[in-house]
Amino acid sequence: MLEVLKFIIGILVLAIGFPLGNYLAKATKEELHAGQRWFNLIILASFIGAILSLILGNDALMFGFLFMAIITRRSLKKPEKKKRR
Repeated sequence: MLEVLKFIIGILVLAIGFPLGNYLAKATKEELHAGQRWFNLIILASFIGAILSLILGNDALMFGFLFMAIITRRSLKKPEKKKRR
Protein backbone atom coordinates (compact mmCIF):
# COMPACT_ATOMS: atom_id res chain seq x y z
CA MET A 1 0.00 0.00 0.00
CA LEU A 2 2.85 2.34 0.82
CA GLU A 3 4.47 1.74 -2.59
CA VAL A 4 1.22 2.63 -4.36
CA LEU A 5 0.99 5.86 -2.35
CA LYS A 6 4.57 6.77 -3.28
CA PHE A 7 3.82 6.10 -6.92
CA ILE A 8 0.69 8.30 -6.86
CA ILE A 9 2.59 11.13 -5.16
CA GLY A 10 5.32 10.82 -7.80
CA ILE A 11 2.81 11.09 -10.62
CA LEU A 12 1.20 14.15 -9.01
CA VAL A 13 4.60 15.83 -8.74
CA LEU A 14 5.27 15.04 -12.40
CA ALA A 15 1.92 16.60 -13.31
CA ILE A 16 3.01 19.82 -11.59
CA GLY A 17 5.95 19.96 -14.03
CA PHE A 18 3.70 20.77 -17.00
CA PRO A 19 2.33 24.13 -15.78
CA LEU A 20 5.67 24.95 -14.17
CA GLY A 21 7.49 24.41 -17.46
CA ASN A 22 4.96 26.61 -19.28
CA TYR A 23 5.47 29.35 -16.70
CA LEU A 24 9.25 29.17 -17.06
CA ALA A 25 8.93 29.39 -20.85
CA LYS A 26 7.00 32.64 -20.53
CA ALA A 27 9.28 34.07 -17.85
CA THR A 28 12.64 33.31 -19.52
CA LYS A 29 12.12 33.74 -23.25
CA GLU A 30 15.49 35.38 -23.95
CA GLU A 31 17.56 32.61 -22.31
CA LEU A 32 15.82 29.84 -24.22
CA HIS A 33 17.08 30.86 -27.65
CA ALA A 34 20.75 31.09 -26.64
CA GLY A 35 20.81 27.85 -24.65
CA GLN A 36 18.61 25.63 -26.79
CA ARG A 37 21.40 23.11 -27.42
CA TRP A 38 22.12 22.83 -23.69
CA PHE A 39 18.45 22.37 -22.86
CA ASN A 40 18.27 19.49 -25.34
CA LEU A 41 21.30 17.89 -23.66
CA ILE A 42 19.58 18.24 -20.26
CA ILE A 43 16.51 16.48 -21.65
CA LEU A 44 18.62 13.65 -23.08
CA ALA A 45 20.60 13.24 -19.85
CA SER A 46 17.37 13.24 -17.83
CA PHE A 47 15.85 10.47 -19.92
CA ILE A 48 19.03 8.39 -19.70
CA GLY A 49 19.07 8.93 -15.93
CA ALA A 50 15.40 7.93 -15.66
CA ILE A 51 16.01 4.72 -17.59
CA LEU A 52 19.03 3.85 -15.43
CA SER A 53 17.04 4.61 -12.27
CA LEU A 54 14.25 2.36 -13.49
CA ILE A 55 16.74 -0.46 -14.07
CA LEU A 56 18.31 0.09 -10.63
CA GLY A 57 14.90 0.29 -8.96
CA ASN A 58 15.27 3.78 -7.48
CA ASP A 59 11.81 5.31 -7.93
CA ALA A 60 12.60 8.66 -6.29
CA LEU A 61 15.56 9.25 -8.59
CA MET A 62 13.53 8.18 -11.63
CA PHE A 63 10.75 10.64 -10.81
CA GLY A 64 13.35 13.37 -10.24
CA PHE A 65 14.90 12.82 -13.66
CA LEU A 66 11.48 12.71 -15.33
CA PHE A 67 10.50 15.94 -13.56
CA MET A 68 13.60 17.66 -14.94
CA ALA A 69 12.88 16.36 -18.42
CA ILE A 70 9.26 17.53 -18.33
CA ILE A 71 10.08 21.02 -17.09
CA THR A 72 12.91 21.47 -19.57
CA ARG A 73 10.86 20.18 -22.50
CA ARG A 74 7.84 22.31 -21.65
CA SER A 75 10.01 25.39 -21.28
CA LEU A 76 11.32 24.84 -24.83
CA LYS A 77 7.79 24.71 -26.21
CA LYS A 78 7.24 27.45 -28.76
CA PRO A 79 4.27 29.65 -27.98
CA GLU A 80 1.32 28.99 -30.22
CA LYS A 81 0.27 31.86 -32.41
CA LYS A 82 -3.37 32.76 -32.27
CA LYS A 83 -5.15 32.59 -35.59
CA ARG A 84 -6.77 35.75 -36.84
CA ARG A 85 -10.15 35.57 -38.49
